[in-house]
Parts: sequence; C-alpha cells; structure tokens
Amino acid sequence: MVDKIKVLIVDDSALVRQALQHMLSSADDIEVVGTAQDPYVAVEKMKKVLPDVITLDVEMPRMDGVTFLKKLMQQHPIPVVICSSLVGDGTLTHIKALEAGAVDIILKPQMGTKQFFFDSQVQICDAIRAASKARPKKLFRPATVPVKHNADVMLAKRHSTAMAETTDKVIVIGASTGGTEAIKDVLIKMPLNCPGIVIVQHMPEGFTRSFAQRLNSLCEINVKEACNGDPVLRGQALIAPGNKHTILKRSGARYYVEVKDGPLVSRHRPSVDVLFRSAAKYAGSNALAAILTGMGDDGAEGMLELKESGAWTCAQDEASSVVYGMPKEAYERGGALQQYPLNKIAEELLRKA
Repeated sequence: MVDKIKVLIVDDSALVRQALQHMLSSADDIEVVGTAQDPYVAVEKMKKVLPDVITLDVEMPRMDGVTFLKKLMQQHPIPVVICSSLVGDGTLTHIKALEAGAVDIILKPQMGTKQFFFDSQVQICDAIRAASKARPKKLFRPATVPVKHNADVMLAKRHSTAMAETTDKVIVIGASTGGTEAIKDVLIKMPLNCPGIVIVQHMPEGFTRSFAQRLNSLCEINVKEACNGDPVLRGQALIAPGNKHTILKRSGARYYVEVKDGPLVSRHRPSVDVLFRSAAKYAGSNALAAILTGMGDDGAEGMLELKESGAWTCAQDEASSVVYGMPKEAYERGGALQQYPLNKIAEELLRKA
C-alpha cells in the first residue's frame, strides 16, 4: 500500500480551510493531517505530525505567509504550495513567494472560493503530488548580522523646543505582530472630527494598500495608504506603505507626510522609530502617540523622544497584546507614560486631543 501524501492547510479563512480539506481528502492518495488559521498554530501542529506538503495563504493576521515560508525554509524545508488571492502572475508577492522557496503557486479568487476548489480539484491535487516529490533547498541566513540602524540614518533628532500649542494635534501609532486587528479596534472608534492620524504597521510591500482599503470600509473616518506629500487631515488616517519609511513633516500650520526609501531602522522599513522621531521633531507637544502589540523594540526610542518633546504617550498593556514586546520596551524605557487595555486606547487618545 502506497503511503498517502500528508498535507497541512494554513489559511486564516475557515471557509477556505473547510473547502480545501474536503477537496483534498477526496483524493485517494492525499491525507489532510491538520489545518491551521495562522503560522503560529501551524508550528504547533507540525510538532505532532510533520506534513509532506503545506498549502499556505499569504495574507494572515499574526504573520504573513511569505515571512513564514522564509522561516520554514531556513529551519526545516518542507514543500509549500502557496494558495492566495494576492499572487497573480508578475505581482511582487508572487515573485517573493517563489524567491522564498514556494514549489508552486495557485491564485485563488476573491469570491466564489468554494466553487473554485470544486472546479480546480484536478489542478490542485496534481500540484500537491508534484510538490510532494520536490526537495526544497535550505535558505541560509546572511553570515553576518546586519547593522541595526537607528532613526539617525533617516533624520536628525529635534534640537529646538516643541512646537507652539496653537497648532492642531496629530496622532501617531506604531504596531507589529497582531497590529492589524489592534489598529482596527482603535480606528473604528475614531469620529470624523478626530485629529489626523499617521500609522506604521509592520507589513510587506503590497499588503498595506489592501489593509488601508479594508479599514476604510469599516471606519467612520477615511483611511488610505500614505503617498508622498499627503496632508494630515482631521478625520483621516494614513497608513505607511510597506517597504517605505513615512515621516511626519510640518509646513507652517500644516502637517504632511514624506514617504521615502532608506535603510532598515530597528530592522524595519517602515519603522515606528522613524515616524515617532519625526513627530517629536515637527509636532512636539502637539503629538499624541500610542504603541500597540508587536515583537521587538521598534518605536521604544522614538516614543522616549516624543515624551521628552512634551507629547502624550501610551502603550497597549500586556493582557490585551498579542505580543507584548514593543509596548513593554516603550514602557520600561520610560517612553510610554501610561499603559491601557486595547479597548481604552482610542478613548484616551481622544480625551487628550
């Protein structure tokens, strides 16, 4: 008897997981050994049963699929078939997935997912069979650890005193792991007369636009991916585009953003430290800042500079954080004046505005 091909399905959509599991399980030579809504759950499942092939979505809340694919190929290469609506031919995500080691890529539609899997059963099963015979190569990390730049590489620290109190307030927010839902929780509570908001969420290029569009459909305020020169307006939030630093600037009484290339800062681009330093420099005591759930320490130094410039600062508390890394660093280094549960942060920002 021939051993069945063991498959692990990783997708944040319960509908996709169910449809894909039903379709693959109907093949005599394929066995679905588990499903997972994100890479963190997938890792736990893999500790119990190691699959022969993984089907992997790209856009997931706690870690995107390409990042997980890279980590997987560095540590324990397993054939991966990417199955996502974001990987059309020639897209940057498609290219990055192949570069990261994906064996095959299947473009699933935005709508009609269940029917798509039914119609594409032969194609997808063949992709799984072919992937099971692949021997993916291990990706090696760079031999040297890259220099960890701080915000000095993008702009100098504030030298003058904070801006006059007469200018409008501006809100700056930083987040990473778990931040997509945390940012939604904050923005959905913002009224149309709220101060202008600029946000850095650690996300790959190509994801931030769809993230902004999703938030715009859910929130009362306008939400858009930032473009170079965009004004910071009341009732609007600007999301820093992936792979670009976003800097708050001021011309007279008007705030605007500068979107530009540059080296990684705190190992990120966009970097929360860069946004926060620019807010300290150009808004000073007129700035209100929140740092939300995330891994690492990006934003901790920038938030300290914000506090020292007279800005009001806060961090998400441990109990409500998906990962209590960035908020912890900001609070322990003295940058965050207060810690609040996620459901209180919008309220406190508005109270201080």
